[in-house]
Amino acid sequence: MAPDLESRVRGTIVQSLRLKKGPEEIEGDAPLFGGSLGLDSIDALELVLAVEREYGVRIQDDAVGREALASVRALVAFLGPRIGKDETPPA
Repeated sequence: MAPDLESRVRGTIVQSLRLKKGPEEIEGDAPLFGGSLGLDSIDALELVLAVEREYGVRIQDDAVGREALASVRALVAFLGPRIGKDETPPA
């Protein structure tokens, strides 16, 4: 599942941020922020929204977001066990 999810995550990043790179050009372990992609805090917000919309997984806070959005592989590792699970806390 990880290779397919990794490809899907790369596509989500490229599409949601309207990058001029192809999904295959984003290295799995390369930092998403502060690296060659040139992403900033606005991109982080857009990516969080895209992840929540596309995968139904909520990124709870900044600390979780920093870890989950560190790289493509970090995001895949974060999403993998959470996809399809309802993470909404009980009322």
